[in-house]
Amino acid sequence: METYLGIDLGGTKLLIGEMDKNGNILKQKKYNSGFFNQHDAVDIIKTSVDDYIKTVGWYDTKPTAMGVGLIGRVDSKQGIWLQIDPGRTQPVYLAQELSELYQIPCYIDNDVKSATRAERAWGFGQISTDFIYINIGTGIAAGIVLNGRQIRGSHFNSGEVGHVRVGVQVGAKCTCGRIDCVEAIASGIGFDHCARLLHDQYETKLVIPTDIGERIPVSEIFALSRKGDLLCTRLVENAAEAIANLIMNLVRMTDPDTVVLGGGVVTDEYLYSKICGYLHPTTMRFVRNGVVITKLNPEFIGLLGAGAVAMNI
Repeated sequence: METYLGIDLGGTKLLIGEMDKNGNILKQKKYNSGFFNQHDAVDIIKTSVDDYIKTVGWYDTKPTAMGVGLIGRVDSKQGIWLQIDPGRTQPVYLAQELSELYQIPCYIDNDVKSATRAERAWGFGQISTDFIYINIGTGIAAGIVLNGRQIRGSHFNSGEVGHVRVGVQVGAKCTCGRIDCVEAIASGIGFDHCARLLHDQYETKLVIPTDIGERIPVSEIFALSRKGDLLCTRLVENAAEAIANLIMNLVRMTDPDTVVLGGGVVTDEYLYSKICGYLHPTTMRFVRNGVVITKLNPEFIGLLGAGAVAMNI
């Protein structure tokens, strides 16, 4: 049986799994990744793949190809992982290195662009050739498909929509250096940052972690908001308005018929309903398939994306 190996390297975890040509995940295993630079990340990938082969093993014979979804800028044609962010830039010929090491053809791409490829193959791409996939998780980014082609840009940096200002004023400094980008308000990191920033302005039951590096779970903010907690309600409304404004800005620029939302933050129906409440019908009138949550399992869409990269679809 022909299978494909997917490797999804996220900000906190690494997923490895085999799938068939229809995107059915046959085997998978999760590994912790933590904060890393590119040199460390390559070691993490190799160590994890070695462990996967040893402890899980191939479904049948060796996979036909492997695909890797990565944070940051990726030259998918040349197989070069260019950078994670401006502070972590160390170009790596990762596709060639992994291909030679494991004797399996290897292809790489950005993680959100990979997820967009999965959406094209097995999700809403089956009914649309003009859609936007917006991933709202630890950070925020988008994959844009127009006339059936995915937009990449001259420096492989298209879709970094998390660094767009969207009219919600909090005073949150973004990692890009600007103030009140949507990522600084509505991503997993943004919720944590804004909660700390606004905490003393509201009566709240939200507990701020004191351990270095520990983030406030977005699920806890949602739970308290549902109970009427003033701080958490403000955080949720800010995020919903920010995401809705981002969606409408992108709709005005690209004229899609479908907007697909994915990622751990936005797939909660509570936030999704809030976002929809901020969408203006005039702006959204041509988005005939609406703003929808991905039909693909949000926990594994990155892994499916890596598989799609392996299949070169």
